[in-house]
Amino acid sequence: MPLCLMALMACDGGQGQKAQQERDSLIRVLADRDAEINEFMGTINEVQEGFQQINEAEGRITVANGNLENASSRDVIRENITFIQETMQQNREKIARLEEKLKTATINADKLNKTIANLTAQLEQQNKRVQELEAELAEKNIVIAEQGARISSLGQNVSSLEEQKAKNEQTIDEQDKALNTAYFVFGTRKELKEQKIIEKGDVLTRGNFKKDYFMPIDIRIDKEIRLYSKKAELLTSHPAGTYELVKDQKKELTLKITKPQEFWSLSKYLVIEVK
Repeated sequence: MPLCLMALMACDGGQGQKAQQERDSLIRVLADRDAEINEFMGTINEVQEGFQQINEAEGRITVANGNLENASSRDVIRENITFIQETMQQNREKIARLEEKLKTATINADKLNKTIANLTAQLEQQNKRVQELEAELAEKNIVIAEQGARISSLGQNVSSLEEQKAKNEQTIDEQDKALNTAYFVFGTRKELKEQKIIEKGDVLTRGNFKKDYFMPIDIRIDKEIRLYSKKAELLTSHPAGTYELVKDQKKELTLKITKPQEFWSLSKYLVIEVK
């Protein structure tokens, strides 16, 4: 077999192995993201189911309230008031856990934050209804003082949850910004070597490169990078099919990122050599 043909086959094999590694890495990223989404959705569904159970318990109390002469009706009221208190407390704790998990989430924090805010608002509305119901029943000597105190404490808990939510919003915004921030640089090989971005043929492997030489971008917004050069090559790993190099009228290249989430899935640093 000619030596040039053997060299080409070896080269193709290396590229195929690199492409497979990139695909495997992307599959792992997507699998982790799916698991995270499923965990959030499971807890959200549990909270919503709790709201439904509370509504049903309120209905049972309303029916029993119309027949207070019957001792069993009074028992039904007491049992359902206790159930409501416990379910509201469980929902409050689950919402608090959602907020805590959101601090380290890698998925869309903005949408999740809105969902959690809606759950908190529903919890507060239900708490107000229960307080009104407890006041009505207290006039009829149905709810003992201890139960009334527990319902009042739920109101304080909801207020505390709102305060905590407000404190977390700034943190979430900052984390969301950080999660969606990437960094890029382009330059000649000489320039990249001077900034220690390339050392002995390796790219960003030694950790002592000048990070302030990179430009930050928001991956949700910035999807095009003008390179002001007729030739360019990406030196960092980014999945094929997630970007393209397009020439303008001057035949200068612009990097267009067509699939941002996939493009930045392997690295939040982009290095481009221009010639």
